[in-house]
Amino acid sequence: MGKVTELASNNGGFSWAGYDPDKEQNYGTIAVSPEYGKTVGWQFVQGRDFRRDSQLDSSGMIINESALKSMGLKDPIGTDVTWTWWMDKTQVMHYKIIGVIKDMVVESPYAPTTATVYYQKGHNGGYSNMEIKVRPGVAMSQALPKIAAVMKELVPSAPFDYRFVDEDYAKKFALEDRMSKLAGFFAALAIFISCLGLFGLASFTAEQRTREVGIRKVLGASVVGVWRLLSSEFVILVGLSLLIAMPAAWYIMGRWLTSYNYRISISVWVFVASGAGALLISLVTVSWQAIKAAVANPVKSLRTE
Repeated sequence: MGKVTELASNNGGFSWAGYDPDKEQNYGTIAVSPEYGKTVGWQFVQGRDFRRDSQLDSSGMIINESALKSMGLKDPIGTDVTWTWWMDKTQVMHYKIIGVIKDMVVESPYAPTTATVYYQKGHNGGYSNMEIKVRPGVAMSQALPKIAAVMKELVPSAPFDYRFVDEDYAKKFALEDRMSKLAGFFAALAIFISCLGLFGLASFTAEQRTREVGIRKVLGASVVGVWRLLSSEFVILVGLSLLIAMPAAWYIMGRWLTSYNYRISISVWVFVASGAGALLISLVTVSWQAIKAAVANPVKSLRTE
């Protein structure tokens, strides 16, 4: 719940030892309580988390990896950072970096992570949002009324307005989710139409080769042998189509994924599995007519010819 998926504040005015004033940059600024990191589950690269029982941590600062890269600090832990408030140049706050965390996707999942600093709220008021993590195994229907009662007791004048983090993140991927559903639907439709075409072609081929199949059966050909004869041509054609489609799919998907800052790599097993699935579907589609022709009475087949 809360603003875990948003970055409401962005500020400049930060300086430290070795700071280059010609490279002024704004940083995302998030005021947190000592328990914030444990609630959202951030992971430390260096240093440690805030401690509530430490007076020194009231002026502590935690930065993410993007902020570390932006600052160019080789040994950030213990670095003094001065924040001059842009609205009032006389308001100067002093912090000491105590930890570096891994980048978290807070804003857009399609853009680089914003360089962000986290500090304890104490210089200018209280909190406007609260992040709450419900203990695993506790039903949300039971937790929400209890949370609402506590919030009403703490801030009776404010309404209990809440949002779920997973739903907020899901909204960021709404377009991709819609594209995925459309792609799945049209892929299934394409497979169905292809199977109808294969079935019709297999029926036509079996009809055209009725006499050949009958002669082979009379000469001792087995059902498996006839099935292999009628199916092999289709397997070869599907195999050739896969050799053309797979490199094209790999290239197009690779180009599409490069538009995302956070992306997976395309594994070769994806193509192996999809190729095997295509061959299996083709065999199942063709085998009905192939086996039907293979088990037919050869005398009847030859008489029909």
